[in-house]
Amino acid sequence: MPSTKEIRGRIKSVKNTRQITKAMELVAASKMKKAQQNASSGQPYAALLAEVLANVSGRIDGIEHPFFEEREVKKRGILVVSTDRGLCGPLNSNVFRELMKVKNDAKFVTIGRKAVQFVSRNKLDLLAEFSVPDEVPYLQVKQIVEFMIEKYEAGEIDTVEILYPRFVNTLVQEASFGKLLPISNLDDMINGLRGKDAKPYQESLDDRMMKFEPDPKAILSSLLPLFVNREAHQAILSARASEHSARMVAMKTAKDNASNLLDSLTLQYNKARQAAITQEILEIAAATASNG
Repeated sequence: MPSTKEIRGRIKSVKNTRQITKAMELVAASKMKKAQQNASSGQPYAALLAEVLANVSGRIDGIEHPFFEEREVKKRGILVVSTDRGLCGPLNSNVFRELMKVKNDAKFVTIGRKAVQFVSRNKLDLLAEFSVPDEVPYLQVKQIVEFMIEKYEAGEIDTVEILYPRFVNTLVQEASFGKLLPISNLDDMINGLRGKDAKPYQESLDDRMMKFEPDPKAILSSLLPLFVNREAHQAILSARASEHSARMVAMKTAKDNASNLLDSLTLQYNKARQAAITQEILEIAAATASNG
């Protein structure tokens, strides 16, 4: 049985751990709230973009654009979003498990140090690696997406996809694939931008006569890259909310485990102390009896 001194040392160590994990839980909770607000704040812009897209596309017969071009998929292009740091439970491992299910030839672009390490360790085809801060600046995401669009238009990759931990709620984050290019269905794209609760855009089209400058096809060609950038930006914002949620839950679990361990050690310490006192009393009594 360990001595009371050893147990006191363990109690002190566990208390320090509990204090650290509690602080990290509070920091993650604060960041999670901000990340969730950032993710939801883009919805009005998405709804307006959907409205403009719907009105423009409704006045074009036979849309022709490289983003709609279906081709044989020889090389998939996948943007993998992970965290830079650990201590966020199984968040990254769930993403990497989905990544290992990719059967076709693929080239990868990564965001986050954990994704770079995984892709390099498994000797996968890495095109480029990027780092995005917690604030997820739109311009940085735009540069990453434009890099992938260049590879797509040059024929180096035949799809542009994104794999990221999608935020469902504080306790649930799902590793999800999102297809950015090619766009297979414009109607689904517009309705997706409008949100789940909105009516189909066909029911709310503005049927008034409109004059477009330049022509509708030129406007649509300018709007489509905005759509792809916005979808990627929204996915990365969702991944940030997932990261901070997972870290908060992991730190809360660690804090609770430390509290349980502390209770167990305190009980063990009290028992050891009581046993030592009882032993001393017995020794005193035995010494008194022998002297008498």
